[in-house]
Amino acid sequence: MTTMNISVTDDLKVFVDQQVSQGSFASISEYVRALLRREKAIATLRGQVLAGSAGTPTPMDDAYFSALRAEVLGTVVPA
Repeated sequence: MTTMNISVTDDLKVFVDQQVSQGSFASISEYVRALLRREKAIATLRGQVLAGSAGTPTPMDDAYFSALRAEVLGTVVPA
């Protein structure tokens, strides 16, 4: 694990201390790691959404939902 040092304003320090004392975090480091993991997940999802929006759109008609339902249920889609 790598150590990072950051500087924050007094009001941010108070806020972080409150979050740690009121939440389920054992330390400031644990709280900051949780925030960073959440931001990383958001960035990943944003990238996936943008990549998907650049593709060819799929019509969401009855056939689409039938195929989706069959995939989820593990059944064969009638032709």
